[in-house]
Amino acid sequence: MGVALLCALAGGVVFLGFGNSTRGYVDSASLPGWWVSQWLDPRAECEHGWLILGLAVWLGWRNLRNAESPEPSAKPEIVNCALAATAAMLGGLALHALGYAAQQDRVSLVGFLLFLWGGFTLGGGRRWGRATAFPLAFMLFAVPVNFLDSLGFYLRLWVTGATAGLARLVGLGVIRNGTQLFAPDGRYQYDVAAACSGVRSLMALMALTMLAGYLNFRGWGRRAAIFALCLPLAYLGNVLRISTIVLTGEWLGQKAGESVHPAAGFLVFAVVLGGVLGAVSLWQRLRPERIAPVETPVPEGSARLRQPIVATSGRALAGLSGLVLAAAGLTAWSTTRVDRWPVAPTAGVRLTADGANPVELPGILAAGWAARDVEVTAIERETLPADTGYSRRLYYALRDPAQQVFLSIVLSGRDRSSIHRPEICLVGQGWTIEGQFGHRFDWPGRPGGYVPATVLRITREQVTPAGGRQRVAALFAYWFVGGGAVVATHGERMWLTATDRLVRFQSDRWAYVVAQTLAGDGEVAALARLQAVVGAALPAFQTVSAGP
Repeated sequence: MGVALLCALAGGVVFLGFGNSTRGYVDSASLPGWWVSQWLDPRAECEHGWLILGLAVWLGWRNLRNAESPEPSAKPEIVNCALAATAAMLGGLALHALGYAAQQDRVSLVGFLLFLWGGFTLGGGRRWGRATAFPLAFMLFAVPVNFLDSLGFYLRLWVTGATAGLARLVGLGVIRNGTQLFAPDGRYQYDVAAACSGVRSLMALMALTMLAGYLNFRGWGRRAAIFALCLPLAYLGNVLRISTIVLTGEWLGQKAGESVHPAAGFLVFAVVLGGVLGAVSLWQRLRPERIAPVETPVPEGSARLRQPIVATSGRALAGLSGLVLAAAGLTAWSTTRVDRWPVAPTAGVRLTADGANPVELPGILAAGWAARDVEVTAIERETLPADTGYSRRLYYALRDPAQQVFLSIVLSGRDRSSIHRPEICLVGQGWTIEGQFGHRFDWPGRPGGYVPATVLRITREQVTPAGGRQRVAALFAYWFVGGGAVVATHGERMWLTATDRLVRFQSDRWAYVVAQTLAGDGEVAALARLQAVVGAALPAFQTVSAGP
């Protein structure tokens, strides 16, 4: 046990003191500290992490009480178990080093969980390894993820379409516009917002579904089949939820439908959990598992609870623990070297003389566009790292000042968290993302040159001068440009950032460029405005294009 405690101490020093590579939002060297901070931050959509942690602790305790068999006493078996534990700890440290260098804390978290499993196995043997394997893997549901944002968006579209179809089947003249549903006479209007199919609820439902399969079946095939029920049941639950709100609005009015909205959210959990437990019960009754349960409770004080694998290990285990200690020291040292990697002196945009900010955007553009200054907010400066650079202006057409285009550049410093997915800011500002598409902005004067961009269709409600409310539509175009590449998506930028850091050992600076305009006069006219401003401003601030 002493060897295991020594390895655990070395791992604690690494993950607590040299764990977090992104200091932009959470200025802490602790990887577990960064992880817990995500559970406390509503913007991270990871508040269900506390539920996952509690369930994981309970699962570990349950599995230890129901240990399958006593620890083997044969020395080869003990050494093999120690080898597996050591390999897991070395692999966890290697993953952390990789994640730290690439500034990907999620990769480091996987390494942290793998290291924990190795420590439990080294200290408690095969029994502890088996008991903690699933609980530690279950903690992955508490890791902040981004890919479910896209899944949640498509779920919203599917739910809106299905609800509109059901409403028409029962004779209601519901009109659908993107993720909005409203009555022809204007008596009610609802938007299937991101919260109705958000990351937090999806992750919690997926975790609970996985837990139901794990507790009720022993075979992983059946467990996987139960887990696969989560998404279709979540879709069905959301359709039922939105249909209930629409029907209430049809019968009793807009306010009644809004009052039902909070309680209707429980329908999704009821449908998913009820459907999963019903499927489990039906499957157990119709096709019971052939594997007989062999788990038996272990009495308190049993030798099986007190038999670490290091009892007879001697010289071999001492050598293995030495490898872990050396790897921990090397990992800690390597993180300090990564922190001293130089920041690239150039970027894909022109810089001011001191190199801290993008150049100031021009005040006058061709084709009759002038600009007004737009200040960077105090919240932005407080939230983003201090070495983040900015340049932004609001352009308006001289012939019609109501036609406006907002153009902004945010330049990252050493930390990649200077810039992030635009969807985070838009949702925080009250916008609803209705759809997206890829687009190329032509670069006048550069034959064949263009800028690939992602364009989001966004809407939000605002108060009119008369005190009413109206829905405002806009187009939000963005792209990322580095020292040698320009890409249209956050995923591409993250991949290039990670690979460049790992290959060239340098912190690259990326610029996040945004062009936004209202789209009340139609998407074609809005895109034409964006092209006019972007095309005229590109030569003044950007140096990299796609194509020649």
